[in-house]
Amino acid sequence: MIAGRARFRHARKIERAVGYRIPDLAFHGATLDAISSRLNIDRLDTILREQILAFFNSFLRCSCRDAPQCGCPEKKFAREIIELRENGLNHRQISEFLQDEYGIDIYPADVLSFLEESVHVLEAIRDIAAQKGKTVLEEAAVGHIDRIER
Repeated sequence: MIAGRARFRHARKIERAVGYRIPDLAFHGATLDAISSRLNIDRLDTILREQILAFFNSFLRCSCRDAPQCGCPEKKFAREIIELRENGLNHRQISEFLQDEYGIDIYPADVLSFLEESVHVLEAIRDIAAQKGKTVLEEAAVGHIDRIER
């Protein structure tokens, strides 16, 4: 999944604010746990603090019992990438946006691969929905495909 390729650019600064070593993978369980419960936000510089708060608000807010280990952060991240593409950003712009907004590094090629995989999944959903006579679902899949491929 695309969340497995996302890395915090300033992971070492986050480590210092947490007080112990964490992986630089943004959606690694230890990283999510550290950000959601052990991070001393006052030890971060202003830009990094804003990025971490944006990350927390966008991906870590859920009411699941097992949060943040529930899978919601990864799903929200994938949804964010698809929404950015549907709003007209290309894979390079999406990569730049994630870096600016959340301090996340992700290669544009990884974003492009994820978007291509998403289109293939949507095509399968479209085809199955057509076979089952689910026209609303079929039309929704076609709409998403069109917005991603434009």
